[in-house]
Amino acid sequence: MIRVSGLRFCYPKAPAPTIADMSFEVERGEVFGFLGPSGAGKSTTQNILIGLLRGWQGEIEVLGKALPAWGRDYYRQIGVHFELPNHYSKLTATENLTFFRNMFDGDTESPESVLALVGLEDHGDKPVSDYSKGMKNRLTLARSLLNRPKLWFLDEPTSGLDPVNAVKVRDLVLARKRQGATTIITTHDMHVAHTLCDRVAFIVDGRIVECDAPEVLERRFGRRELRVSYGPEDEPKSEVFALDGLAGNEDFQRVLRQERLVSVHSQETSLEDVFVQITGRSLT
Repeated sequence: MIRVSGLRFCYPKAPAPTIADMSFEVERGEVFGFLGPSGAGKSTTQNILIGLLRGWQGEIEVLGKALPAWGRDYYRQIGVHFELPNHYSKLTATENLTFFRNMFDGDTESPESVLALVGLEDHGDKPVSDYSKGMKNRLTLARSLLNRPKLWFLDEPTSGLDPVNAVKVRDLVLARKRQGATTIITTHDMHVAHTLCDRVAFIVDGRIVECDAPEVLERRFGRRELRVSYGPEDEPKSEVFALDGLAGNEDFQRVLRQERLVSVHSQETSLEDVFVQITGRSLT
């Protein structure tokens, strides 16, 4: 769906390139995540891919065609959710969606149907100025689906959402995946990346330093250990055992046979732990 090779970009008067040297591919039907701290180059990469930034170097192919070869018809193929809301505040949600729907000459979804997808079906006649931050975010999601995009770009899609609506957005992304859509998610939220992405690319200083499935990264860089707590509830003892050779570990067998167990936990490594381990950076 997307092939990028040797991508470089520097903002005017910037002391260093924002995108230093980036190469990656996104498969059709994949949910692909750009993961990194603020300023790493995630949103810049997205803005290049959707055509908002010019002056880049390298090669980009989208939907089987070089990106510079696309004309206005490119925007019939893609949908974009921006992190910061950009609506007409004096208009209602339905009026906003109707306005943008009329920009497309192909088949489109109705404002009512996309509002229902994001849980705003009862708020279509409300002025957007009365919307909360989370509602504006969901309205941006709804707008990005009007043209039934084959390629969907989401920048921090759960920003400002309460847990219930964040789950609804995640369910929507997965439903679109089942329908065959390809989704690019830009985020620094590890939970979003872990639960939604087939693969994630760790971006630091404009470079991809690691790219793989979240589960693969966690296994590759995780600790294969088991922590066992035993003894009194108020003052339990704790020991850590290697998972490899655990069945024949006499100390582990002794604890199981002779002690009162309080808890047993494998020492999973989170995606955030992996990111810090690989990059030496935090996501904040």
